Amino acid sequence: MSDLPRKAVTRTAKLAALPLGFAGRATWGLGKRIVGESAEIVGRELQQRTADQLFKVLGELKGGAMKFGQALSVFESALPEEVAGPYRAALTKLQEAAPPMPTRTVHTVLEERLGEDWRQLFAEFDDKPSAAASIGQVHRAVWHDGREVAVKVQYPGAGEALLSDLNQLGRFARLLGPLVPGIDIKPLINELRDRVSEELDYGLEAQAQQAHAEEFADDPDVVVPAVVHQGEQVLITEWLEGVPLSEVIADGTQEQRDRAGQLLARFLFSGPARTGLLHADPHPGNFRLLPGGPEGEEDWRLGVLDFGTVDRLPGGLPETIGASLRMTLESDAEAVYELLCTEGFVKDSIELDPDAVLDYLLPIIEPAVVDEFTFTRSWMRSQAARIADPRSPAHQLGKQLNLPPAYLLIHRVTLSTIGVLCQLGAAVRLREELEEWLPGFLPEDDGGEEEEESAAEA
Repeated sequence: MSDLPRKAVTRTAKLAALPLGFAGRATWGLGKRIVGESAEIVGRELQQRTADQLFKVLGELKGGAMKFGQALSVFESALPEEVAGPYRAALTKLQEAAPPMPTRTVHTVLEERLGEDWRQLFAEFDDKPSAAASIGQVHRAVWHDGREVAVKVQYPGAGEALLSDLNQLGRFARLLGPLVPGIDIKPLINELRDRVSEELDYGLEAQAQQAHAEEFADDPDVVVPAVVHQGEQVLITEWLEGVPLSEVIADGTQEQRDRAGQLLARFLFSGPARTGLLHADPHPGNFRLLPGGPEGEEDWRLGVLDFGTVDRLPGGLPETIGASLRMTLESDAEAVYELLCTEGFVKDSIELDPDAVLDYLLPIIEPAVVDEFTFTRSWMRSQAARIADPRSPAHQLGKQLNLPPAYLLIHRVTLSTIGVLCQLGAAVRLREELEEWLPGFLPEDDGGEEEEESAAEA
């Protein structure tokens, strides 16, 4: 498939065939059970076949289908290893590539948006795309002033395709649930749909990217390419060379994994504090490792791409998150529960045992307890299994908790980032980043005492 299928009927037919395929495989599974194969083996095969078909279709369709696939792919580490292994490559493929748009279509968009003499803006332009995403593809070029640039061109009809796909996927979200235990698929799809109009607006993306580029211009650890030119359906930014995070996940050294993980955590928490914006699309395709960190060319920096989806947080991350984390670490069950009630995480109509809430939260925040925590797929799987098992107290309690709308995107980004850290298998000093950047994590009186001492000395 060489172009984004634009007719809703074509895309709907492809997506509508997925539940039929699921049903067919369920029948196949029943047949295998009848002839004596164990439920566990049949279940694994069924899950693997379902995932193979799902990600094949999502990758072909691009649009909202591919966006959903990318969002889902970062939770791959929650799957049992024997199931995740065979189709991990298919998930990674979604993060870096998709079928290209025809050259004539690219040229038409550039002519419409940059003018008939658009070629004069470039010293060179590569017609072969270097990367493809859910709503556009990227071409490498040389700007007229000699700078290497990335030219992002939006697929014609991308908006309609995004909404159509996500509406269709929402209709059978329940069938997709077993693919990633512990993740509620429907809110994920709804939240992606709510962000469609923002992601289609390259003007908003340019503003968000330039704000980050300026803030991190002299940063030793994080690199954000500056915006060179922006028009409707076309965004041109400086080119960023580096090792894609998907390659580090596949075969990077442990040193690369640890460094990437540390910088990813640093960017997650420092970005909102420094720019008032949260980069909200943390799949591995949007990050690169670049040489030339603080320790020299042998050290690494983190390159960050794609600011199409951001959460606007003028005061940084909500202080509630840091305060509740701190109180949980202090095992102050009553204080945690009171704060969660105040912020709407526990609805007025529900009454829970504060100690049970604390027991629910403690395993999740384990990475913040120690000075350094190694994120692993096995740890992620244990958390997913604990919350997904209908027989567990954690599952029962989790169903009664509420996620206020203001926290939806923050929650997804945090979960996704943790998923990537587990794919990396990175050892990360998370607590260090929380102390530095997360409002409310350190007790307020620490700063107050220092100020009082300074005042007394003066």
